[in-house]
Amino acid sequence: MQTTFTADQLEQPRIAEANAILRKCVHCGFCTATCPTYVLLGDELDSPRGRIYLIKNMLESGEPATAQTVKHIDRCLSCLSCMTTCPSGVHYMHLIDEARAHVEETYKRPLFERLLRNVLAYTMPRPRLFRLSLIAAKIASPLAPMAKSFGATRISALLGLVPKIMPSPERFGAPGTYPARGPKKGRVALLMGCVQSVLDPAINAATLRLLTRLGYEVVVSGEEACCGSLTHHMGKEDDALARARRSVDQWTKANVDAVVITASGCGTTIKDYGHMLRLDPAYAEKAHAISAKAKDVTEFLAQENLPEAKGGLKLAYHSACSMQHGQKIKAEPLNLLRRAGFTVSEVPEGHLCCGSAGTYNILQPEIATRLRDRKVANIETLKPQAIATGNIGCITQIGMGTKIPIVHTIELLDWAYGGPKPSKLDGIA
Repeated sequence: MQTTFTADQLEQPRIAEANAILRKCVHCGFCTATCPTYVLLGDELDSPRGRIYLIKNMLESGEPATAQTVKHIDRCLSCLSCMTTCPSGVHYMHLIDEARAHVEETYKRPLFERLLRNVLAYTMPRPRLFRLSLIAAKIASPLAPMAKSFGATRISALLGLVPKIMPSPERFGAPGTYPARGPKKGRVALLMGCVQSVLDPAINAATLRLLTRLGYEVVVSGEEACCGSLTHHMGKEDDALARARRSVDQWTKANVDAVVITASGCGTTIKDYGHMLRLDPAYAEKAHAISAKAKDVTEFLAQENLPEAKGGLKLAYHSACSMQHGQKIKAEPLNLLRRAGFTVSEVPEGHLCCGSAGTYNILQPEIATRLRDRKVANIETLKPQAIATGNIGCITQIGMGTKIPIVHTIELLDWAYGGPKPSKLDGIA
């Protein structure tokens, strides 16, 4: 793709990077076949290729983003399926991140949308505040149908995401150092996280049980909380980078061999810290070192010689977009589950997003619901006893559309190797 940035523009590191990414695009259109929004809507501007043209024109002009451009950028899920498909190596993730930052800096959204985004960006990365917000939303949740009838679809979607039963805070997973059982193999940090630690604290608890049984000392810092992913994908770069720096400081200070992550959306961002902080001389090297240590929990466990087992449940495995496209982790979760004795089937159209995508199912509820229903329909053709996945957003989103229990991969592995049965599977033999 030809670009016409000026020499002055190209002196800006962010523009220079965008230019290099744009010039790799050869207009082949392979990305359109695997883009969820293009598959649903059939609009070229809602495909990666179309958005690339919009971003190119927006950045070249140097002018504020227009409402039309923002509409199509906002509809992007950042599922990164296009990057898996692209034969030219276009780094769409970095390009759309730059576009969102430009939108946030230059475009004034309507008042209600501005308020909603600011509330989400402020509450979701703060676990205690997020929990209080969920309690308040649960009280208001019966009003969801009324909100939808009045056209307040985003409020309705937000209220609809509130868990029917709020999980109690998990003591085993609170900040602290958890000693290895038996001979010590190493020392790792576990991302406590923000949304997941509130919505499903059993995930971190299962991870701690299994890692300590395997001989790892586990550090859970109470200082890092949100990794910055949520605000990063909303274009709020100052907040995202501040959270990235805080995480880098905590994990560098902890002096660990690896940073283990149980939410694949967070993992994609943490593995990109080296890039996100590349222009910060105080953090560039430290951030790169932490990114190199970041491992999804299944990626980390793949190095262990876990024993083979038999007689597990029949599972459908949903590979989160951030897992398969963002981190390129595909075989590890499947191999681990099968070795642990589970019968595992991959979901048809597994490359298409379920519609969660951070705050997407709140900000774009109509598209998110269509994607969720399509995903659930594909899962239910397999007739599984349970669904396994590695991302809290997917667990929440898919769980809203089916009665089949959905659990994190690590909960199943913990159960298979001596931990308790996940409570969601009560009643299943």
